[in-house]
Parts: sequence; structure tokens; C-alpha cells
Amino acid sequence: MKPVLSILVAVSAATLAIMTTQGALAAEVKNYEAAGFKAAQTSGVPIVIDIAASWCPTCAAQKPIIQSLVADPAYKQMVIFHVDFDSQKDIVRSFGAQMQSTLIAYKGEKETGRSVGDTDQDSIKALFASTLVN
Repeated sequence: MKPVLSILVAVSAATLAIMTTQGALAAEVKNYEAAGFKAAQTSGVPIVIDIAASWCPTCAAQKPIIQSLVADPAYKQMVIFHVDFDSQKDIVRSFGAQMQSTLIAYKGEKETGRSVGDTDQDSIKALFASTLVN
């Protein structure tokens, strides 16, 4: 019985180590708040604003693309701020967005690009990549 327990402990420890390491290689995704956004801009990290609505089919199509990019180690320093199109109208307006499914990319305080209604993986990846340019 002890060898089995030892194996389970070892496997659990290895799994935890992998999960911790992978978390460090992923972009950070959080709900938008002005102070957090300003801090990210000041620090110069890559930023994407994701303005979406739960009922939006285009937003739903963007979601798996964004999730795959979030997992890409190239974007490990990126912060993605989610803005709810329906409940955060003042924030939506502050970004000059007219509709949901809007993605806005920043490198620090500089906007590097934006897209509206785009569900093409390559062009969304190019938008994310624009945040890595100095």
C-alpha cells in the first residue's frame, strides 16, 4: 500500500508543478478596472481590451482564439482586460468602441491596433503580436 501512496504523492506533486509552471507562461486575464489598466499601461506591458457580450455569437467565436493566444508563452507578460458590453457602457464609450466583439491592443500607453467583429485567427494573432513591438 505504501508504494502506491508514494506514487500518488509523486504524481500529484508533478501535476501541481506543471500547472504552476504553465500558469507563469500564460497571459493574465482579468475584469477591467481603471486602476489596473492604468498600472498596466504605466508598466509598459502588452495589453488587450476585450469588449464582449454574453449573447454575442461573434464574441463566442473570438473566445477560443483568444484563449489559445493567452496560453502562448509569447504573450506571458500580456494582460487582457475583459469589458462587459452591456454592464460597462461608460468604459465601452471611453475606449471609443461602438459595438461588442471589439479588441483593442496596447503596448503600454500606445494603442497598437483594434479590430471589430474579427473572427480570423491569423488577424487576431497579428493584433496580439502588435503589442510586442517596441
